[in-house]
Amino acid sequence: MSGMTIAKLARAADVGVETVRYYQRRGLMPVPRAGGKSAFRHYDQTHLRTLRFIRRAQAAGFTLEEIKELLSLDRTRDRARIRVLAGERLEALARQAQELEEARQGLQRLLGACRGSNRGPCPIIEAFSPDP
Repeated sequence: MSGMTIAKLARAADVGVETVRYYQRRGLMPVPRAGGKSAFRHYDQTHLRTLRFIRRAQAAGFTLEEIKELLSLDRTRDRARIRVLAGERLEALARQAQELEEARQGLQRLLGACRGSNRGPCPIIEAFSPDP
């Protein structure tokens, strides 16, 4: 799969062309030069690996800034920094999970209150409405 157009690269990574361009604008992926007689930029396996890396790191919860740093690190020499980034991300995910669980429990209580009576305003709507 050498000499791919941006459309072929995007298709191979299961993303849109605009996603590739966005990553390029953010400095996560290099923009290749047009080669030879063609006005088209050509992407290779390195670009595809980078694009897949970005998507997998996003799926693990890393931000684009964190991914940019991960891409800049050496796989062998920078293991300590990689561990720090992964640990910080793990802590952030734990906080998010706790917040989601609290939101789930709160909504569950509101739903129970709403099911408990048909009188007056719905407790769910009341909970989300600003005070008068």
